[in-house]
Amino acid sequence: MRFAITGCDRYVNVFEEFLKAGWEPVKLFSVPATNLLDANSRITTLAERRGIDVQLTRMNDDDLRDLRERGCEALIVASYNWRIGNWLPYLSYAVNFHPSPLPLARGPYPLVRAILEDRQSWAVTCHKLEPEFDSGDILAAEPFSLHAQECHESLNLKLQMASGRLARRVAKNFSTLWEQSEPQAAGEYWPCFTAAERTLDFSNSVDAILRQVRAFGSLECYAYANGETVYVRRAIGWTEPHNDQPNTVVHVNNHTIVVAAKDGYIALLEWGLIPAPDPVNIQNPPAL
Repeated sequence: MRFAITGCDRYVNVFEEFLKAGWEPVKLFSVPATNLLDANSRITTLAERRGIDVQLTRMNDDDLRDLRERGCEALIVASYNWRIGNWLPYLSYAVNFHPSPLPLARGPYPLVRAILEDRQSWAVTCHKLEPEFDSGDILAAEPFSLHAQECHESLNLKLQMASGRLARRVAKNFSTLWEQSEPQAAGEYWPCFTAAERTLDFSNSVDAILRQVRAFGSLECYAYANGETVYVRRAIGWTEPHNDQPNTVVHVNNHTIVVAAKDGYIALLEWGLIPAPDPVNIQNPPAL
């Protein structure tokens, strides 16, 4: 089957699995690489080796029309930062690989909240592309377990690997899975995380704070420490009875800062200053 695909390096294995199954690529749609999550060098190199076009601007109706004229039958969406228009006049099939166990956690980036809520299992789901985000009939899903110390990076890697396994199944049995797809039940939409959810509150427990740090990982959290607003990428902590006021810096060792929490201490290991034009505090963090 002739297909186009959207994606970035995190989901290059989805592209690879469709190629292994004998699907014929027509075009790759990606986005400009602005950070680690948008990196696209591997997937664009793969596309170029296959001799197909790469587009880094938003897909529009003219692009969909062009796909039809090239004999493209299917659009495979494996991450994309833009809403895709009505594909029905131009293509026979369009599916999306969504990083959640649909119908739970529809929305742009559910990984963080999955860890904040201490979920015990997760999944990636392949569904038909519909105008309403992540609502289409489900072709198949690939579940996996989460552990107590799950972090943003480990969940991200698990999703990548699960997406590859799921893509292998879908590519080999596409027609059957498409015909046998099942409507989603009533779902739950998870909006993108807010600045408040991203901000550490040292009046919370050590466990809650460390879970928050793990949930954001390389995306970083905000904190207010020693009179400055900082971003935090990595921290450790421990419970210990004390009489220190939460949010008080109690110890400094080179670049490491130890801050009192409700029931112990948090050590900020990887952090940096966030320039702020106005005074800010933990209740009023900088916007995303």
